Order: sequence, then C-alpha cells, then structure tokens
Amino acid sequence: MATDILIAEDEPSILEALSFVLQRAGWTVHAVTDGDAVMNAVRHASPRVLVLDIMMPKRSGFEVLKQIRGDADTRSLPVLVLTAKGQAQDRRVAEELGADSFVTKPYSNADVVDAIRKLLGEPAALAPQ
Repeated sequence: MATDILIAEDEPSILEALSFVLQRAGWTVHAVTDGDAVMNAVRHASPRVLVLDIMMPKRSGFEVLKQIRGDADTRSLPVLVLTAKGQAQDRRVAEELGADSFVTKPYSNADVVDAIRKLLGEPAALAPQ
C-alpha cells in the first residue's frame, strides 16, 4: 500500500507530533528513525513525499538524500528537509544534494503542512476565519 508521507526522524516527540499533524491533514504516514532504514522504507512504502531529518543515527540525512538522488527509481521523490541545523551552509548542502524544500526546527505545523502540500501539488489549506 502506498504511503503519502514517509517521515525520517529520530526524536520521538517530534516524530509523534509530526505524525499527528500530518495524519490530521488527511495523509497516510509511515515513519523510520534512522538513516539506514530510509531507503528500504522508500522502496516498500512508496511515499509521495519524504520528510527527512539531517541528524540521524547510522546515516545522516545528507547521505540519504545523496543516495535517493543517485538512484533512478527514487530520484524524483520530493524531499522536504526538516532539521535543527539552520545554518546557511546546511541549507546550501541540502539544496545542492537535491532537496526540494527546507524547514528549520523549531517549525510551525502550518509551515510543514504547507510545504508538503506544495510538493504534492495540492492547494493550500484555507486559513480559519
């Protein structure tokens, strides 16, 4: 079964909050907690978008992103990089490796949802009146 969003995040509280927010927005979510598990999950869950943390155990998000972009089967997967590393250099590296979008922690839930909607080509949610 295809998954809308694969989250690669090793911090349990962030993973739980992200999963809740994205499911509430109407998407199916699958999660992994280390860099080694991402490629296997991408192949088996067939996500429409990958939300990728940079600082993860076993393999960094940068290494994962490089592998995804180097593989013909996964190179077109939209990737949202979500990280506490907000330095300009990290953003530049992520963009050079092929990240489609970049959100820095701490983030607002609306920023993440809007970034994913944009990657999926879905209309932005209407702001509450």
